[in-house]
Amino acid sequence: MRGAKGKSAEEQKCNSTEGLKNFCTIALLHFCTFRAKVLPMGRYRKILAAVDGSDSSKNAFRQACKIVHDDKSWITVLTTIPVYQDQFDVLSTREKIGKKLQEEGEKILAGIREIANEEDVYIRTKIEEGTPFQTIVDAADEGGYDLIVMGRHGMKRLEKTLVGSVTARVIGHSQSDVLVVPHDSAIGWKEILLPTDGSKYCRAAAEKAIDLAKSYGGQLRIVSIVDVTDEFQTEAPGAVEKLVKEAKGFVEGVKRNAEAEGVKAEALVKEGETYKIITDTARQYNSNVIVMGSHGRTGIKRLLMGSVAEKVIGYAPCPVLVVKP
Repeated sequence: MRGAKGKSAEEQKCNSTEGLKNFCTIALLHFCTFRAKVLPMGRYRKILAAVDGSDSSKNAFRQACKIVHDDKSWITVLTTIPVYQDQFDVLSTREKIGKKLQEEGEKILAGIREIANEEDVYIRTKIEEGTPFQTIVDAADEGGYDLIVMGRHGMKRLEKTLVGSVTARVIGHSQSDVLVVPHDSAIGWKEILLPTDGSKYCRAAAEKAIDLAKSYGGQLRIVSIVDVTDEFQTEAPGAVEKLVKEAKGFVEGVKRNAEAEGVKAEALVKEGETYKIITDTARQYNSNVIVMGSHGRTGIKRLLMGSVAEKVIGYAPCPVLVVKP
């Protein structure tokens, strides 16, 4: 049977369906174009905040909320519950432990929802069972998140040195950038510190730092450190001069790239213990964030970051953004 225009009901339905598909495609393209205009280069679109109920992770979430407000981005909050119940043979015991752990997870997320209400931010929440670092990495990779936000726990000497196995492993294994926030600090982008050694990993961090500074109207301090022993300086002064010259080349190159993008930048070359110079420089300039590269690792070596990166994160007075190439 054909309608007034000579088309069967099936043909009309087909055309209607095709028209709806075309409309949805066009709408999606317009939306993506709108998002691209709203979100300048360098800003984060999808954020995963990993929380564990500690004051540190709560503060990290608050800072993530600031990024959400500034970047018009989406945020999901994830908490992980361990799989302890598998260690018990009695079914009733496993069920009780599983229920208790689930309740603890819900309690953590309830506290996060209160903070979200205070910050006027809409969030999605997830509870996952498993090894904390692996669930965070899997969630970030599967969900296509471009930033993971985590808290840095207290300032005990051991914690400063080791950062925390979960944080270290997330940074080592995840494809996403990772922002580590000390428990008493706030995020900002006006004063950005960028350590560089000229490697490809540092070049990726430099690109991100320039994009962020340009996007937020911030300025960039670029520092390269010549870290040699006193004995080496005494025995090979010529070699030290060569290292200083190379370091100047690294920072001046980044400075030129920043200024080409209209970003105010200062190039610094310093001598001393690398992590200490970086954290001291952050204090000197009241840096809002330190942007660092993440050295690629494979296999078992990925379980730990380099000692310099770990110590910078552990001792930094401000958040540290670890950028992936």
